[in-house]
Amino acid sequence: MTATDPAQPLKDFQPAHGFFVGIDSDGSVFDTMGLKQRECFCPWMIGHFGLQPVAAAARECREFADLFSKTRGANRHKTLKRILAELLPNHPTVKGRKFKVPQLPHYFAWVDDPDNVHSNEGLKQALGKAHGEARQELERVLAWSERVDWAVREIVKGVPPFSFVRESLQKLQGQADVVVLSTTPGETVLREWNEHDITKSVALIAGQEMGAKALQLQVVTKGRYKENHVLMVGDAPDDLKAAKALNALFYPIIPGGEDEAWRRLHNEALDRFFRGQYAGAYERKLVDEFERRLPERPPWVKW
Repeated sequence: MTATDPAQPLKDFQPAHGFFVGIDSDGSVFDTMGLKQRECFCPWMIGHFGLQPVAAAARECREFADLFSKTRGANRHKTLKRILAELLPNHPTVKGRKFKVPQLPHYFAWVDDPDNVHSNEGLKQALGKAHGEARQELERVLAWSERVDWAVREIVKGVPPFSFVRESLQKLQGQADVVVLSTTPGETVLREWNEHDITKSVALIAGQEMGAKALQLQVVTKGRYKENHVLMVGDAPDDLKAAKALNALFYPIIPGGEDEAWRRLHNEALDRFFRGQYAGAYERKLVDEFERRLPERPPWVKW
């Protein structure tokens, strides 16, 4: 039996309009990123990787990596590697206590391989070929990742969309094809959109099983829309990177100013997009503001 391609719905997608809008979910549509990181990702990271002696530093690194830096919203495995291999070992508390942060070289290599799908299913596929220490590392990470998903299901509930999300989705109806592009597990994204009855406003929902954000955007739009007719809406640098890789336009949901960003999208930016007046100086001004909010280096490391 031939394995089903998780990205097939994106490949099969047929445009119904001349414009396309891709929308990220976590942190862009819903104010869930902080809740998920602080209450789901971080506690189980501390527990599964033995970081209790430096728990406060681990939490600081987690929040910087996934909320307040240029890796905001990145795939969970890329972020975990950044924390364990880079940020936490260089934290002054860790250095002062001479704590040895666990290193997982086989897992890190799996994360660094762009051909791998960095999801639970991708980990399970890698486990099928792994032995010895490599298998132990991957099993440890998979246990953490599955526990995080459990915690998200149990804890992250009832968080409504930001102001002007519904109005913006309504404004897009009949003018653009709207697809959710996310690196969150698809089951979680679908549950959150269904919970607030806004799934009907989009043509398709793509989760992490369908590949990296740039790949999702490429598969669903390449060769299907005219220049400057594709807009990516997101709150993370990976969203911007995905858009620029495809010469698409980008609209930032500014961390800390999400409600105002959606108001501006509804009242101003979408009209510019449909009139062909978005590209150029207007987009650059928005992107510059976005990038200033997310530094690359943590404040505690002098590199």
